[in-house]
Amino acid sequence: MDQNQVSKIEELEIEVLQDLIDQAQAAYRQAYVPYSHYPVGAAALFSSGVIYSGCNVENASYGLTVCAERNAVFQAVAHGERELKGIAIAVPTAAFPSPCGACRQVIREFAVDCWVILINSSGQTRQTRLQTLLPEAFGPGFL
Repeated sequence: MDQNQVSKIEELEIEVLQDLIDQAQAAYRQAYVPYSHYPVGAAALFSSGVIYSGCNVENASYGLTVCAERNAVFQAVAHGERELKGIAIAVPTAAFPSPCGACRQVIREFAVDCWVILINSSGQTRQTRLQTLLPEAFGPGFL
């Protein structure tokens, strides 16, 4: 990651950012993907400072498949977390990952906006914000 990319992520300390990247990369190695053969790992940082990771888990009944991002967020919620600060998503391909619509909506449930760090197989990163990925999002405040 070059210095310009690091400076973009002001709220995340460099050590925490590297930990998010490392945990997301480690998580995709645990993915269960016998159908798509597309492993994804995610690491979610919550306001407590704890990082929760998850991988995608496929199912023969495709609709029961769970994405890595939702798996990581749900792990955190099961431990009492409610405020997401950032999430890293890693894949072992040259192309960068992108969270699906369902994952974007789940991330929005726990953050009005947060950093989303995308990591490819070379360890290159792209940083974006949830509000960029999901503008004018529907959230709890609408209910």
